[in-house]
Amino acid sequence: MNLEKASKPTRRGYSDRMLEYGSIDKDFTVFDADIGYSTYACLFGEAFPERYFNMGIAEMNMVSAAAGMANSGRTVVVSSYGVFLTMRAVEPVRSFICYPNLNVKLLSSHGGLTAAIDGVTHQATEDIAIMTTFPNMKVLCPSDPKAAEKLFDVSMQTPGPFFTRLMRDPLFDVYGDDEEFVLGGSKTLRKGSDITIAAYGDIVFQALEAAESLAAQGIDAEVLDLYSLKPYDKEAVLASVKKTGAMLVAENHQAKNGMGYEIAHLLLKHCPVPFDNAGLEDTFAESGDYPSIIHKYGLSAEKLAGRAAAVVQMKKEN
Repeated sequence: MNLEKASKPTRRGYSDRMLEYGSIDKDFTVFDADIGYSTYACLFGEAFPERYFNMGIAEMNMVSAAAGMANSGRTVVVSSYGVFLTMRAVEPVRSFICYPNLNVKLLSSHGGLTAAIDGVTHQATEDIAIMTTFPNMKVLCPSDPKAAEKLFDVSMQTPGPFFTRLMRDPLFDVYGDDEEFVLGGSKTLRKGSDITIAAYGDIVFQALEAAESLAAQGIDAEVLDLYSLKPYDKEAVLASVKKTGAMLVAENHQAKNGMGYEIAHLLLKHCPVPFDNAGLEDTFAESGDYPSIIHKYGLSAEKLAGRAAAVVQMKKEN
């Protein structure tokens, strides 16, 4: 698949659509933790200053205030880095937003190792495990700007709390204007018959490149973009795996308690096959450039191709 370089990161795509949506829905508000110029939430603030609240570097207070406003009937978008939303503010997200099932939408930027140069303090590599655990929370992770725009609409038009994981840097464009995205959906970006590779966010592109490398070795890989992580597309996963007979889940997250664990549980109950999941192996990463960091921690296309080939070999030996 030939991919075009993205002109903007998913955080900008999400915030561009949020700005447009401000003229459609004249009631929702945006709360920011003093990093609006990084998440691009500032664009909304410049256009609608009376509906934009910079709460300062106080994420717990920001989320608590957002819960209070949402409890009065207004939808609130909360903007910050993922590591702070899921660490500093985790108790009010759980108890004040998820428990009462309020309309608070979390704009979570710098997901996983996409915050590479900023180091461990800004790399949200446990966020999916935390947010998918909370009842009522829905979790999305777009891989390109167009998906981010469309999934913003999904979150705003679906009642209840949402966590949307966005990336720091522009990577590639894979979707056009005519693509449709639904809660609980997925996209099959490459059809194959030998192994299923499921990924989300930035690792979708590494999975696609790995599939091209595997093809040169005679291995036909199917690639799924799991843009909706909670709920996720169990039917598509099972249908693909029943066809290929093998699976690799690749995610920019701790391997423990990520989507790999979730899907392994699904397959163990319904369709046991040779399986592996690639992610951080119970370790923090480090500061560095993004391509080097994901390669070191086993998430580059080269590393994923090797893991996938090993799973296919397991299938042959069974």
